[in-house]
Amino acid sequence: MRFTPQWQSLSIDGMNHKASVAAPSSLALPVASTAPGGTRARDGQWLLIAGGVLLGTIGVFVEEAGQHPLVTVWFRCAFGALALLAWCLATGRGRQLLLHGRARWVACATGVLMVLNWALFFAAIPRTSIAVATVVFHIQPIWVIVCGALFLREAVSPMQWLATLAALGGLVLTTGLLDGTAAASSSGGGYLAGVLMCLAGSFCYAGVTLLANTQKTISPFAMALWQCLVGAVVLVWAPFVLGWPQHGAAWGWLLGLGVLHTGLAYVVLFAGMARLGLGRIAVLQFVYPLTAVLVDWAVYGRTLSPVQLAGVGLMATALWTIRRPANAKAVRGS
Repeated sequence: MRFTPQWQSLSIDGMNHKASVAAPSSLALPVASTAPGGTRARDGQWLLIAGGVLLGTIGVFVEEAGQHPLVTVWFRCAFGALALLAWCLATGRGRQLLLHGRARWVACATGVLMVLNWALFFAAIPRTSIAVATVVFHIQPIWVIVCGALFLREAVSPMQWLATLAALGGLVLTTGLLDGTAAASSSGGGYLAGVLMCLAGSFCYAGVTLLANTQKTISPFAMALWQCLVGAVVLVWAPFVLGWPQHGAAWGWLLGLGVLHTGLAYVVLFAGMARLGLGRIAVLQFVYPLTAVLVDWAVYGRTLSPVQLAGVGLMATALWTIRRPANAKAVRGS
């Protein structure tokens, strides 16, 4: 079974979306093989932008809900599964949910990894910031490249290795560990713990990507819904042990995480990716972290230092280089 390299894909959110050349990922629809028309491409761009902007507000919902990370994850899985099931019934996609044999086990395994991924990401946000946690999390394609090269013997060009090193350098700058930003954080030692949580969460998602590519017959929608269902079952104990939300507002924020950031966001992104070539998707993927940085500043007044902003720029450039199609001329509409 040959693995489809992550640099041919798109990653969005703590539950990242990927449009792959050879196969769909856990959270996207395959990109159309033919060149999109003008109107279709414009619609796709606006859909992807809308989805990225929506996902960029996840951190606010997590912080305002103020719940234990595992409780937050359970509510996102539960409400998200209900929203996606409603869309499934409305669009007649029920057959896609019937998985058998190895495909079912892969879907369950990716669901467990997504629970870890989300829990670590949500726990990291209050320890660092929405901006730092989101940007650091987006280093996850690097783990896929390294694992693909070491364990699956995937070919990696010198340029891709150079871009990988540049992305890691940008990551170090973005964390704020070099310019005193971390030391000045009110969370103290928790800041470094938050950064490590983001890195661990991104590594978990790399595992999701690797597993998803072993079962190319599972539709992106089915994988996403199965992951939410698995998360809802695995963490059903969480609110009983860790506590239910005590305020009505918290329920509203948690409902938004499931319905808006899981149900609506995925549907919008599914539709957008199906209308665009990989080149444009590779650029528009950065709408999400950019929005997160701006939202963190607008809502909480937290800004990145010049050194951190330089790191964000270096990471964005390096990851765009890694993820863009290997043969740009072959990808029309990009």
